[in-house]
Amino acid sequence: MEKVPSSLDTEALRSFVAGIDAGSFALAAQRLCRSTSAVSAQLKKLEQQCGTALTIKKGRHLELTASGEILLGYARRLLTLNDEALRAVKGELLQGEIRIGMQEDFGESVMPGVLGHFSRQHSGVKITARIDRNQMLINAFTAKSLDMALIWQPPELTNDNMLIGQCPLEWIHHPDADVAGWLKRGEPLPLVAFESPCVMRSRATSCLDRAGIPWRIVFTSHSLSGIWAAVQAGLGITVRTRAGLPANLAIGTDLLPAPGSLGITVLRAENRHDEALTLLQQLMVDAAQRFTHVRRTFA
Repeated sequence: MEKVPSSLDTEALRSFVAGIDAGSFALAAQRLCRSTSAVSAQLKKLEQQCGTALTIKKGRHLELTASGEILLGYARRLLTLNDEALRAVKGELLQGEIRIGMQEDFGESVMPGVLGHFSRQHSGVKITARIDRNQMLINAFTAKSLDMALIWQPPELTNDNMLIGQCPLEWIHHPDADVAGWLKRGEPLPLVAFESPCVMRSRATSCLDRAGIPWRIVFTSHSLSGIWAAVQAGLGITVRTRAGLPANLAIGTDLLPAPGSLGITVLRAENRHDEALTLLQQLMVDAAQRFTHVRRTFA
């Protein structure tokens, strides 16, 4: 077996990341202004350097291997550092304006670190940020008032987006909530939720209906802070993820059916290909991936 080299080829890493982000290496070749065969050759070179396969064909789909998933995170960071170093040495500064949006769950857990790091490194880029509910962000993106948005994966968006990965949904409640008592007495399970339409509200009610467990909405809110306040007050139980979860609430219960998982998606304007937006997207993806347990597969 060949000895694993002490360094990775930067351009091969760039082709690898571009292929994953584009969903295919043929599209990546177009974006990189290279031939498909050249990009494929770089992928093979990278696999030789790593001493293992990074992708695998499954029908018409191309999936990351376990090693490929590990390398992807490192590749993004290596390329970011490489590009930052070159800009610093050349005295180049990124310029422009970026309008981004984030779903409320990511407001406190992702946005401060991402925007703080980006702003310190690239003070020449003006950022306008918006935190809102999923549908409002989708509407704003569709109306072209946002360049990029980090949202929960809605059912109607399957192809024209970047699915970062799957995030586990959890039943979240006050530590003293009497879930066992509610079920034993046959009382409708008290639910705290956003007003419709809401992806997580639908997940909660659907899985309870399938399990034959009665429920009732006892509290609705326009904001995530209102949801957390109602659950902390013991008014009922809710379905959310661990993103932005208050420390004083309890997670999970074996007494209720598992609500499954929900995808995290980055929407990006198709007409924006500038370096500043790409860099900010990478930072957002890296930050959001810590909440996921199953990453996307690629066509």
